[in-house]
Amino acid sequence: MARPKNQKARREQLVRSAKQAIAERGLNGLRAIDVAAYSELGAGSVAYYYPDLGDLVRDVHEDAVSRFYWSRKQSSVDDDQPRLKLSRTIRSGIPQSRDDIDFQVLNELHTHAFRDEFHAQLMAELYRLEVSLYVDVLREGVQFGEFTMALPVETAASNLVAMEDAYGLHFMGGTPLDADGIYQMVAANAEVMTGCRLGGRNFTVGD
Repeated sequence: MARPKNQKARREQLVRSAKQAIAERGLNGLRAIDVAAYSELGAGSVAYYYPDLGDLVRDVHEDAVSRFYWSRKQSSVDDDQPRLKLSRTIRSGIPQSRDDIDFQVLNELHTHAFRDEFHAQLMAELYRLEVSLYVDVLREGVQFGEFTMALPVETAASNLVAMEDAYGLHFMGGTPLDADGIYQMVAANAEVMTGCRLGGRNFTVGD
């Protein structure tokens, strides 16, 4: 039997492999052998660590939500101006390519959530967390006198999440949009809501 430390590492490896399998093959009909194809472990090991493949998919979803939220939260940590923080927050919610695994996986699981309460709760939690990111930035902008809100902060935050989600879904689905074009459209709405011209129009996350 594997040691607890090794079990944790193996499970983390299988979560990463399952992400790749879901991104490439989709969630419907996912098998242990599909996960094993992206791992150094065989299908038997997948079954050993995850006798119920549904438990692996749940771990994948929890991992994707956590990583997505924290990567977004860190995206503007070095900015001291609320308008730049808002600009980076918008950019961080937009897939940069259709090969982005986390966006692919979250889109797959979003559909799955319609039929599964566990996944529905995780998607609701992700939405709450994303709204909270915008609420914090918008409140800071108001506090520093940079933003003059045309809508209540919570309403504006919810609208921004809804816009980035909708545009991102169409982009990942093949609609002829690009990441920068999506950013421009969401940022234009943010400018109307805040009464503030956003900076950093041409940078990408990580610059």
